Amino acid sequence: MPITLSPMAPSTGDREGLVAFLMRNEFPFHVRPRWSGQQVEAAIDAGSFQDDDNESYWIDHPERGRVGFVRFENLTEAGPLFDLRLDSAHRGAGLAAGILRAATDHVFTTMPTVTRFEGQTRQDNVAMRRVFLRCGWVKEAHYRDGWPVEGGSPLASVAYGILRRDWVSGRTTPVDWDDLSL
Repeated sequence: MPITLSPMAPSTGDREGLVAFLMRNEFPFHVRPRWSGQQVEAAIDAGSFQDDDNESYWIDHPERGRVGFVRFENLTEAGPLFDLRLDSAHRGAGLAAGILRAATDHVFTTMPTVTRFEGQTRQDNVAMRRVFLRCGWVKEAHYRDGWPVEGGSPLASVAYGILRRDWVSGRTTPVDWDDLSL
């Protein structure tokens, strides 16, 4: 039974649900690990979850129910990004690979001009980094000290991507890291 992405209407019907979700959970591997109600309300009002450049979807699991949400960002570009947030009660349950596959399928089946899809995480989010690799994504960048950490030193931000052609073929195209010689 597959994961489904249900469209979210954050400025209307889903506003209270999104506020409650973000306030009751902590997201230790995100730039903003905790949200206040005011922060969520301001982000909704600014269009951060739904506008020309952003779309948000609830993540529904056939047995567990609503387990989180995914936001697609930079939709006006050929290579959008995503922000995935799981409810703390459902973390560590092996759901991330199915969710990433559902998100990837959504992007490439509903956005015909998208040629690549990207995600980033902190270097210490080993579980998510393994999910990227399991799902055929390729590590494309390692931005040293690129991820601010609340109350601590910055960590590296690690970027992964998948190309449409790789999604279609089921094969992974590696990055040519040694394409320039001195």
